Amino acid sequence: MERVAVMVHAHDPLLRAGLVSQLRARPEVRLLDRDDTGEAAVVVLAADMVSEPVMVDLRRLRSHGARLLAVIGHIGDADLLSVVEVGVAGVLRRSEATPERLVATIQAAAAGDGSMPPDLLGKLLSQVQMVQRDLLDPRGLRFTGLADREIEVLRLVADGYDTAQIAATLCYSQRTVKSVLHDVMSRLHLRNRPHAVAYALRNGLL
Repeated sequence: MERVAVMVHAHDPLLRAGLVSQLRARPEVRLLDRDDTGEAAVVVLAADMVSEPVMVDLRRLRSHGARLLAVIGHIGDADLLSVVEVGVAGVLRRSEATPERLVATIQAAAAGDGSMPPDLLGKLLSQVQMVQRDLLDPRGLRFTGLADREIEVLRLVADGYDTAQIAATLCYSQRTVKSVLHDVMSRLHLRNRPHAVAYALRNGLL
């Protein structure tokens, strides 16, 4: 069994010591020193609550490329969305962070999977739906950052339509179609039409 290289980070030394003691005896993980961020597959950040210093730490630790696991004493709805936006792979409440649960979440993060308690996942999905309904839908946008008409154009490109056919189908001018495609490819750093179609497929737009 390959052991997961883990670094534990916390401003509170007692909080850090508690997590380290839970993990030290586990054969599934290999604990690293505080300064071994670059070698860590997973970084466990522990805190009582989500504060601005915690968010700064999460952004800094994420920049090293390791997967992040946040073990938080109390996490509100807005806090949950904030840590997910930073790129945290897993969230655990401190009260639920038993050694078994902690190791399982670490292993999931190392494997590229996300993990959080079911009730927090439900709250996160509700927030995502609210953002889509109240902020993005009125502007004709999706979480991908694409407007409805950009998605329509990409779908027709994927169906093999050329510029003239897309314009005729959507009642746009050819200039508008070219402008839409140019904007999408520039904004998303896509090289050409096939690359744009591949992007749309990967993101579930087609």
